[in-house]
Amino acid sequence: MSSLQPAQVTANRLDLSSPRAARFRHVKLFAGVVGLFLGAAMASAQSGARLVVTVSNPLTSIARPSETISVPWSEIERALPGALLQHLAVHDAQGHDLAYQVTNINPLAKDTQNVGLGYGDLLFQHDFAKGESSAVFTIEKIAQVAPVFPTKTYARYIPERLDDFAWENDKIGHRAYGQALANRALAGTEYLISSGLDVWCKRVTYPIVDRWYNKGHNHYHIDEGEGMDMYNTGSTRGCGGTGIWDGHSLAVSRNYTTWKILANGPIRTIFEFSYAPWEAHGVRVTEVKRFTVDAGHNLDRIDSTFEVVSGSTPTLDVAIGLNKKSADKGQDPVTTLTKLPADGALAQWCVQKTNGSLGTAVIVPGPEFTGYASDAHNDLVLTRVTPGKAITYYAGAGWSKAGEFTTEKAWNTYVSECTARIRAPLSVSYSVEQ
Repeated sequence: MSSLQPAQVTANRLDLSSPRAARFRHVKLFAGVVGLFLGAAMASAQSGARLVVTVSNPLTSIARPSETISVPWSEIERALPGALLQHLAVHDAQGHDLAYQVTNINPLAKDTQNVGLGYGDLLFQHDFAKGESSAVFTIEKIAQVAPVFPTKTYARYIPERLDDFAWENDKIGHRAYGQALANRALAGTEYLISSGLDVWCKRVTYPIVDRWYNKGHNHYHIDEGEGMDMYNTGSTRGCGGTGIWDGHSLAVSRNYTTWKILANGPIRTIFEFSYAPWEAHGVRVTEVKRFTVDAGHNLDRIDSTFEVVSGSTPTLDVAIGLNKKSADKGQDPVTTLTKLPADGALAQWCVQKTNGSLGTAVIVPGPEFTGYASDAHNDLVLTRVTPGKAITYYAGAGWSKAGEFTTEKAWNTYVSECTARIRAPLSVSYSVEQ
């Protein structure tokens, strides 16, 4: 109720014949039109078509947390013409909003018709409970801008630290070594020639790569509450590095030469490394590694493609390694190696005096797996590949101080279940609901 008295109300009324009143009427009319337009747009977005995504899970004997569901943008455009990636909502069967990501596979595409020419897939995740055989989701256009979702995967080239390249998700971190580190004049005492893959152990779920590089080299080798770099890679294969095997020795590349980021979170990060040609037991080869890093997973997918650039061979024996002696000095490590041939997997569990325990693993889930070997520095998973054809494998780690894997049994079970999940992919179908 107004606190003005009737006389005051009369005195404050606008003279409707005045120029000021005319301006007021125009402003009011404009505001009304805008309001009607926005209301109509909101109503249209909310009452329009929805893309129904039905996901079937063939593996119900175990839980499948953080499964990434991929919907081709062509399906979005077919069901929701003119959809904009920042004006979408993804809902589960209970109506909860889900975080999503749209990959841009061709950022230079001229999309004059607004059909998403440069877009690849819309990604979101679901935790399948044990026994859950299917789940249904909807995707629809909305008028408002979708929120910025929390970053769970991230990768970055680190020029300020001798061309490092580091990546992480909410579980674990890694890095690879670039050209500056292999230049003695630039690197000084840090000088290292290695295509091994390093591990950074996290005890937090938020991104730490930028935070740790900001702290500086000595600090991230000490656990100050977020985790630490305690994994010694050196010139070994580290956690998932590759080489060409001749039955006796490994021929390995030098540090990566080029990098390319194809997608960068919040749910999935994809990037590539290229390696310069190297001599490998009578032939000269190159390698391109593509990493797919998903939120919620301790193992990354790696697709490695080897090309023979000099000499000739119909196949290559590629070994994927785990460093035998990765613990810091003074940790009195006790390392157990478990071969899981039915899974195409090799798992390590390293118990340390004060740094906790670290599990590492390599999985080759496909028919390329041929067995195991070792050299002086690495335990190896062996594969046979065709030059020019990618070999898909998985590699990664889990740290006891992160709280999820506190025993060797828990780590080995995780590795076996990862293989089972890889070999039983989800299937996705689509329909349109008006």
